[in-house]
Amino acid sequence: MADAKPLRLKAEDSEDLKVVSAALQDAVGQLGDFVFDAKTRTFTFAVNRFRWEAQPSRRGERVRTAVQAGSVLAAKSRNLKLGQPDAVVALLALSFEPGEQEPGGQLILTFSGDGELRLSVECIDLVMADVSEPWRARVKPGHRFEEEEGR
Repeated sequence: MADAKPLRLKAEDSEDLKVVSAALQDAVGQLGDFVFDAKTRTFTFAVNRFRWEAQPSRRGERVRTAVQAGSVLAAKSRNLKLGQPDAVVALLALSFEPGEQEPGGQLILTFSGDGELRLSVECIDLVMADVSEPWRARVKPGHRFEEEEGR
């Protein structure tokens, strides 16, 4: 953990967003740490990010990470317990669906359990920064993929 350098990333297009998405894969957080501010048109959240970029170890490391999306016009959720601020979510990916008027569209946060946040944005304007020292993770995230029938 002594070699840990805070990760700071910025996304301004779909290709940048793929890099940020990879860094945030398997991040966990509480819904109370996800905030949309319509006045400032920002959507901010904090999560415990798994440090995929760290030296491989049996369990790996996590770090507290802050993320902010700018130019946000609206936020909609699906299958998330918004009335429960202590509810824990696991972020799987960030993606972008272009809208009718580029560079605007939908910034999509996909969570395990079929949860989703859709941010209507004027453009991709996202920053991510590690804000703590890393700590040893309890377990390393893993994904099991079911084989397709006939294979």
